[in-house]
Amino acid sequence: MIQKKKSIEGRPLPVIQPDAAGLDIGAEKIWASVPTDRATPAVRSFGTFTPDLHRLVAWLKTCGIKTVAMESTGVYWIPIFEILEAAGLEVYLVNARHIKNVPGRKSDVQDCQWIQRLHSYGLLSASFRPEADMRALRAYLRHRGMLLEYRAAHIQHMQKALQQMNVQLTQVLSDITGVTGLDIIRAVVAGDRDPVRLARLRNPRCKSSSDEIAKALTGNYRAEHVFALQQALALYDFYTQQLHICDHQLEQQYSALTPRFDDDLPPLPPDPKVNSHSKNAPTFDVRGHLYRLTGVDLTVVDGLDDSTVQGVLSEIGTDMSKWRTEKHFCSWLGLAPHNDITGGKVIRSRTLKVHNRAGQALRLAAQSLSRSQSALGAFYRRMRARLGGAQAIVATAHKLARIIYHLLTHRQPYRHASAKAYDQQQHDRHTKSLQRQAAQLGYCLTPLPIPA
Repeated sequence: MIQKKKSIEGRPLPVIQPDAAGLDIGAEKIWASVPTDRATPAVRSFGTFTPDLHRLVAWLKTCGIKTVAMESTGVYWIPIFEILEAAGLEVYLVNARHIKNVPGRKSDVQDCQWIQRLHSYGLLSASFRPEADMRALRAYLRHRGMLLEYRAAHIQHMQKALQQMNVQLTQVLSDITGVTGLDIIRAVVAGDRDPVRLARLRNPRCKSSSDEIAKALTGNYRAEHVFALQQALALYDFYTQQLHICDHQLEQQYSALTPRFDDDLPPLPPDPKVNSHSKNAPTFDVRGHLYRLTGVDLTVVDGLDDSTVQGVLSEIGTDMSKWRTEKHFCSWLGLAPHNDITGGKVIRSRTLKVHNRAGQALRLAAQSLSRSQSALGAFYRRMRARLGGAQAIVATAHKLARIIYHLLTHRQPYRHASAKAYDQQQHDRHTKSLQRQAAQLGYCLTPLPIPA
């Protein structure tokens, strides 16, 4: 027999938050709903200009509203959220999925009324948002990531222009935006076409010889392709300059952040990772700022570098008490199984599809461990053999998330373990399991002598 979902209609629910309001936010209008005993009419519409938003806040305060709930609709919610927050109201940013999953809504009820009603019953939970100063850091880092994407597109444009001229620079240089590559491209844009003379711009550390580079630079330098190369180079330089400006702003924001702990920290040891500086990394000491804010060096964890750590921290903040346990933290990241249970049985277990930048950053970090000779690298390879590549990435990212949660919560240094130690641990665990099973069956395991 099919049982219908229980509805909140037809049975009274206790009002948990009597001073609650609901907002339905659009591009040109905002509909607001308050309890029916606070205003007549209880539903009003406001424009989206800043004076309209201040009128909305004044009306809510006149109605005695203390908490407001709204859906996360695009980016339209950001201005009104910040104004409400600055006015001292408690603001709930609610996942639209949570509102949709509550049954019992009537078709003649407006969205804002339904949100207000659910919020008054205490059925809505606020989406996580880091602290205000950390949100500013997050905004700078997201903007910086966008600048990197734009610059990468113009690197591809340079490669395309070179290919159209049959200048095979990508075959002799691993990176055309390195010292040798940029010197040659700037010389070509300036009018030099002599392959031998261009090859003399080769940096001594370049692996390819001058003869190989000269051969690759013998091309068909048509004017329209050189013009495209010139435009792409100019845009590459422009976005590089914008990145330097953004890095300066980032450094100022880092300096303005206040650590959660006041105790003195021991000096930060040198970076143990070799060649860990990325070409796209900021130009200032990110590792030092992260250590000052968290009290622990997260960059020593295998798979995590400065860029990954700062990206994750800007999304989650430094206060792990926002999540009750590390399991809740991993679930919020989208790195934990979501069990569908019917009749007390798990019929489906999968991770939810969530758009979480921190979880995505940890997935990329997990993927980089495929050849690592660390315990995390060995764990990834063991999971890949059992579950496949995609699930191995999620499992390893889950382990990285638990490590980050533990380090930030307890502020203990990370203890590095090698792949050899991890494999030996797994071997010992498997041996003990076999011995226990043999004992249950009345047998005793005896190791075979190792042949000389």
